[in-house]
Amino acid sequence: MYAIVEIAGQQFKVERGQRVYVHRLEANEGANVEFDRVYLLDNQGKVSVGNPLVDGAKVAATVLSHVKGDKVAVFKKKRRKGFQKWNNHRQSFTEILIQGVLGKGEQVKDALAAVKRPVKLHRNLAEKVEAEVVATPKAEKKAPAKKAPAKKAAAKKTTKKKED
Repeated sequence: MYAIVEIAGQQFKVERGQRVYVHRLEANEGANVEFDRVYLLDNQGKVSVGNPLVDGAKVAATVLSHVKGDKVAVFKKKRRKGFQKWNNHRQSFTEILIQGVLGKGEQVKDALAAVKRPVKLHRNLAEKVEAEVVATPKAEKKAPAKKAPAKKAAAKKTTKKKED
């Protein structure tokens, strides 16, 4: 099941469990958000196209983090005028995790129960879970084996001049 949805002025094709970077949203990390501007909805081959929107369709998501994109250099120059100007810019993004694509009348919990595959945890959440697990002791390291003694260099052969 996937949907074409408008998020922060841009259209995205989204599925359950997908991570999407969108323009900065006014929501706190960990907050649940819903997007109701769904233009197309595909439910196992049954496609619903909106006119302009699909009635009752929503996309539920969770805000994972607010990040900045790569730095973009902006250089302006006018020939033969001596004008040069450098600017840099980093766009602000919000990373969201799509929890489910909801049809008319569906709730988020219903959509999550219908799909059996688990949603992957965000990397920080996974690190927190791993930190809580007690580490098992590692096996003791063995002493390194002794190296064989180096071979002695072969004696140089001396050549005797033969007498005539």
